[in-house]
Amino acid sequence: MKILVINGPNINMLGIREPDIYGTATYDMLTEKIRSHSAKRGVEADFFQSNHEGDIIDAIQSAYRVYDGIIINPAGYTHTSVAIADALKAVGIPSVEVHISNVDRREPFRQISYVRDVCIKTIAGHGLDGYTEAVDLLADRSADTL
Repeated sequence: MKILVINGPNINMLGIREPDIYGTATYDMLTEKIRSHSAKRGVEADFFQSNHEGDIIDAIQSAYRVYDGIIINPAGYTHTSVAIADALKAVGIPSVEVHISNVDRREPFRQISYVRDVCIKTIAGHGLDGYTEAVDLLADRSADTL
């Protein structure tokens, strides 16, 4: 199984940006955690991060017929981007929405997610472990379809 992990704006600033909300782990620590966990599950994980909406859409479209699953944290675009939701819907790849913080307990605007309805699950508020939970979800789902 091959998955693409997509992170949106400011996720590259993990460890610096609001550590009281997002923790002190860096983006490199996040990718290493996912890579290590994925390898234990027999899953190949590739990573993409961008602060630009169009680049994220291009990455989703490029995943078509290449990846078996997508883990996406659209970050600030969660609450604004119909285009990212449309791209996920267009490619039809099973996708899991992940948020490090519990967006449902934050500001009202953060409780709106345009991608939620096109993902098979949303994992929020589990810190970096939400990503490994998403790997497990996709790997188990893939195993169930064999």
